[in-house]
Amino acid sequence: MKLSKQVLVLLLCFLFVQFTAQAESFGSTGQSNDQQPPPPVQHSPQELQQLVAPIALYPDALVAQILAASTYPTEIVEADRWMQGHSKLKGEELAKEVDKQPWDPSVKALTQFSSVLENMDKNLSWTSSLGEAYVNQPQDVTDVVQTLRQQARSAGHLDSNEQEKVTSQGSTIVIEPANPEVVYVPAYDPWLVYGAPVVAYPGWYPVPGIFWGGAGLSFGLGFGIGYFGGFGWGWGHWGYDWHGRRANFDHHAFVSHSREFGHEGFRHGDLGRGGPHGGDFHGSSSFHAGSGFHAHPGTRSGAFSGFDHGGNVRGFSSRGRSSFGGGSRGGGFHGGGRHR
Repeated sequence: MKLSKQVLVLLLCFLFVQFTAQAESFGSTGQSNDQQPPPPVQHSPQELQQLVAPIALYPDALVAQILAASTYPTEIVEADRWMQGHSKLKGEELAKEVDKQPWDPSVKALTQFSSVLENMDKNLSWTSSLGEAYVNQPQDVTDVVQTLRQQARSAGHLDSNEQEKVTSQGSTIVIEPANPEVVYVPAYDPWLVYGAPVVAYPGWYPVPGIFWGGAGLSFGLGFGIGYFGGFGWGWGHWGYDWHGRRANFDHHAFVSHSREFGHEGFRHGDLGRGGPHGGDFHGSSSFHAGSGFHAHPGTRSGAFSGFDHGGNVRGFSSRGRSSFGGGSRGGGFHGGGRHR
């Protein structure tokens, strides 16, 4: 009987030690295996305006491409670096080589608009935050695009011209190329063009070719879409469903399969990719966002540790120069041609 009591005491002591160890383990990690991840980041209307302002006045199909591609920031970097290394490729030859790359169709589509791709690479924090916003708040992002277009029209900066056709469908403003074979990317100051100034995105870097320091829009040379049109990711495959509040790819709502965004925000260590039809590619082991910039695992989008919000170390912010010299590389497009 005495031995049985000793065994029972020892058993109780053992169970108590096990329970204490598990409790301490739970306290050190701060979570249990069943704990749900935190909810996705929700941007305020003012923050959404900052994110959308640089692209709201682009043609509808280009807006769709940018929003879709912004959910693949790593591929944006890879594509822009690839374009720099293949600057001699033009026209059909460029299109064929781009088609071989393992990027999402939206990223491939942007290689035709080299200045836009460059802007998304150089302002990588903005790009990743835009992608995060579109993943988590697609309807809000869509509504802000239309709100800013209404403001630009009220300010007298958004009307049909030789480069683009601006029409209204009820309260929706639609922007299309005036010539279906040539796409013009307007250059403008995204913080001034809407009348009441929009607060500039922190660290925004004004890329020559798509930034113009005036109050209206500037148009340079257009981009012919013929060579890219025959591929499954070309211009004709994109559009915007303003009623459904989604970017469209092949007449269906674009669904991003990027793993770079989730409840944890921007993630570098788990880079999976795939186009709208699935696919699974593994990201490169190094993420180079700009000269001297390296993103690290666990870094949140919109807040790259140790660097400004432009994705690079910048000595200035974009409160605008009256003019910005130099042209964008590739594509033959230069801002400052025709001003409105």
